Amino acid sequence: MRPIPIITALLTVAILFIMVFQREALRDFVGLGTPATTVESDGEPAPADRDADAVDPVAVVAMTSQAQDIDTGVLVRGETQAMRSVTLVSETTGRVSAPPVAKGRTVAEGDILCELDPGTREISVVQAEAQVAEARKNLMAAESLSVDGFASETRVLSARSAFESAQAGLEQAKAALEDTKITAPFAGIIEGDVPEIGTLLQPGGVCAQIVQLDPMKLVGNVAEASVSRIDTGAQVGARLATGEQMIGQLSFIGRSADPVTRTFRVEAEVPNPDLAIRAGQAVEMLIASTGQRAHLVPQSALTLNDAGDLGIRTAGEDDVATFMPVDLVRDSTDGVWVTGLPETVDVIVVGQDYVKDGVPISVEYRESGT
Repeated sequence: MRPIPIITALLTVAILFIMVFQREALRDFVGLGTPATTVESDGEPAPADRDADAVDPVAVVAMTSQAQDIDTGVLVRGETQAMRSVTLVSETTGRVSAPPVAKGRTVAEGDILCELDPGTREISVVQAEAQVAEARKNLMAAESLSVDGFASETRVLSARSAFESAQAGLEQAKAALEDTKITAPFAGIIEGDVPEIGTLLQPGGVCAQIVQLDPMKLVGNVAEASVSRIDTGAQVGARLATGEQMIGQLSFIGRSADPVTRTFRVEAEVPNPDLAIRAGQAVEMLIASTGQRAHLVPQSALTLNDAGDLGIRTAGEDDVATFMPVDLVRDSTDGVWVTGLPETVDVIVVGQDYVKDGVPISVEYRESGT
């Protein structure tokens, strides 16, 4: 038997035993042991080695933001509508006997738009007037005879009934004659064609459509989150797609939400003396609302947390990053106005996407707006 392989095997087992079961003693023997503490120059004990779990602070840039009072507004997109729009129809049968009013013409209240041939209606009025006159004389005679005792009370009542019936017939005849003249109920503009001479109109036949464009009505829908911030009488600034601007007042706020969009209808009135604004144009309205405190921060400072909430990251008192959710008020050329923050806050504007809540940070401050 050769002794060399046996000696080699024994040495290997011994080395493995020392390395596995006597590792700490071996480290102390060769000088690799870790002393508990060392003494710093000021005499205080300090760790010899750096803690393996320590994290280097992340360098970020922050700015100190102070809340400001701002005039907020509710932005609404809608359309223009005529203040009033009525389709005039005939209440009787007859042929148009007068030239039609030109389409697009401005008319005043009471102007005749369609005039029908009266036919025998004028004769009916004359006949009804004669019947009233006869019934009046009979009533006067009956009352005179009743005073002298030559007429009974029943005769007087019959004469009075005949007189009142004749008066009612006269009013009906006059109303039928007036129905031959269809007039404008208010000042406005004629939309659409008016029947030509000779056109036969039946009851319900369209004579004309008239719209009132001064003042003009602006109509839109406000989200339920913003409807409580506005009130009737508030000033409204409006801008058409053509760039034309105007100022008016909020006249109506709906009390019932649309079941589909969950929005509330709002209406505003703006002057339109030259009739330059047409019904059906797209319009953008800014409704004035009560002011509030908000912060102006760079749009790039906005970020999302793990839950998908919009907010910013701030530099806390212990030099750690903290996420704060915000609500957008409006944007501007200098940044975005947000609410939901304290009066004074240090907003991280560079490096906010590389830190999370509780991460140590090394903050370099810069002035607001730079």
